[in-house]
Amino acid sequence: MELRDRIGQALKQAMKDKDRNRLATLRLINAAIKDQEIATRGSDDAPALGDAEIRAILAKMVKQRNESVRAYEEGGRVDLAERERSETAVIEEFLPRQLDKQEIDAAIDRAISDVGAASIRDMGKIMGKLKERHAGQMDFGAVGARVKSRLA
Repeated sequence: MELRDRIGQALKQAMKDKDRNRLATLRLINAAIKDQEIATRGSDDAPALGDAEIRAILAKMVKQRNESVRAYEEGGRVDLAERERSETAVIEEFLPRQLDKQEIDAAIDRAISDVGAASIRDMGKIMGKLKERHAGQMDFGAVGARVKSRLA
């Protein structure tokens, strides 16, 4: 089933279950997808967003909410931080499982060997390979530093 359809089904189910918090989060997801479609609608023949683009939107939403959680906790607003965490949990249902540290290290090692990387100059190739294989499964901002340390 396509990701957009899964989100639509979850939205309908949340309406039936009268789960207000889940419903609100699913509506936020749909709004973010529609916003991106409108932004890319510049050309008349722009295709609808695919699963990869929707996953990127969802990953961005998760990252924003994690940053908000940190800010709310630093500000002593535990109630708002908890709401952000519950939104994150709903969004993450539609993303692939995140890799743990050992899996990330193994993926980095495999990408380095596949590319034949010898120096920091090959970092772009490695990151491209990782994004191709593990889109949505890791935070590439944090992974970049780990790749750099391996190549140094």
